[in-house]
Amino acid sequence: MKVAVINPPFMDGSFSRTSRSPAIVKSGTMYWPFWLAYAVGTLEKAGHDVLFLDCPAEKITRRELMSRLQEASPAMIVLDTSTPSIHSDLSVSSEIAGILPDASIFLVGTHVSALPVKVLLSAPYITGIAVAEYDLTIPDVAKTLQNKKNLAHVPGLWLNTPDKPFFTGKRELVSNLDSLPMLVDVYRKHLKPENYFFAAARYPSVMIISSRGCPFKCSYCVWPQVLHGGTYRARSAQNVVTEFMKVQEYFPQVQEIVFEDDTFSVDSIRVAEVSEALITAGNKLPWTANTRANLSLEAMKTMRRAGCRMIIVGYESGSQAILNNVSKGTTVEQNLSFAKRARRAGLLVHGCFMAGNPGETRESLATTLEMAIKLKPDTAQFFPIMAYPGTRLYEQYRKSGNLRTEDYREWLTEEGLHNCVVDLPGLSSGDIVRWCAEARRKFYLRPEYLVYKAVQTVLHPTTEGLRTIRAFSTFRKHLFRKSQ
Repeated sequence: MKVAVINPPFMDGSFSRTSRSPAIVKSGTMYWPFWLAYAVGTLEKAGHDVLFLDCPAEKITRRELMSRLQEASPAMIVLDTSTPSIHSDLSVSSEIAGILPDASIFLVGTHVSALPVKVLLSAPYITGIAVAEYDLTIPDVAKTLQNKKNLAHVPGLWLNTPDKPFFTGKRELVSNLDSLPMLVDVYRKHLKPENYFFAAARYPSVMIISSRGCPFKCSYCVWPQVLHGGTYRARSAQNVVTEFMKVQEYFPQVQEIVFEDDTFSVDSIRVAEVSEALITAGNKLPWTANTRANLSLEAMKTMRRAGCRMIIVGYESGSQAILNNVSKGTTVEQNLSFAKRARRAGLLVHGCFMAGNPGETRESLATTLEMAIKLKPDTAQFFPIMAYPGTRLYEQYRKSGNLRTEDYREWLTEEGLHNCVVDLPGLSSGDIVRWCAEARRKFYLRPEYLVYKAVQTVLHPTTEGLRTIRAFSTFRKHLFRKSQ
């Protein structure tokens, strides 16, 4: 069967739909479409002919998308979605239904997984929604359609019916991640590394997933709650190393690999296993990983020997009360000692901070900025809180009346940047966005930081220097502009 898998265009910009917080990012970051790529891999493994289009990355316009779909005439279409782009995504799918009336259209992604009934009631032209992890659901659907069987027997679907949306039942999560196709094999066939950019990594980089889910209970985190059902699973160390070696074979131009797991450091034993396996294999490619502030110095040193260059850590806040309010499960002291260990191990740190969590005040925000400077990360990001449907934080704010709107278009500014729709006592959504802009300026324009970056660029001009210059070329217009 001919199947089109599409990351649709949005706002005519580099909209990073796969990101946990989808937006047009200030640094120019463009995520690889790894969840769609897994579905492409399982479809091709099952023998289907797949047209895979990542429109934002390839600069494919809506008009060009329609032209290419008309030419390919697929019998089944899989369309990715996100919360801030959902109105556009539904409009695109409606136009597709108009030009390909006989095709079956399925939506995937966190937003439609969280609100399947609401979406289907507003979109009668949609055949159904493959909720949560859809790697196995999508090829199952294709086989069922090809054999002209009833989709009601395919688990993991919400279907549009003449009466009302119908749920076919929960699909069991993939327990053996090693059984899935490797992302790099799909990338090699369909995508180009030069079309993607991750500001924290050397360009060009490749994103892979070595585990799914997270056992920790942060109230704001969307993937573990909506996609992965709170269940943590991991690929074997050897399977990960095999993919690493393939990246170096397929894409000699790639300068770094990014582990885009929710938390690469869930299990310290596995961190050591993966690192040791990379050392044994003779890995020469630098890598970056999302970690929790729980790594020992020994684990960090092993990661460094295995090629790890940077770790990305969600510090979130400098206030212990705020950390407790979002069930982060870490402490301020833990974050400080973690940062010291990372410096001793020779690892760079990208620190992530959020503004607008439950209980946030101007005082707690000031504490967070002080903490960010004290932690001395190589780079930092300051985000206004983004509450997404399907998370406990979204429900908390919705019930408490702190969401000023549920018009999902408001999750972004007119430029496609992250917006905030949370109003707190003494802190409006505008105050929160303005604080993030001001914190960014105060962090990056410190004389101490500017000297640090200048020295780093001089000492490592072709690696860290090029990375900094590329990110700054896009980032600078936001850094020096006052937030409205």
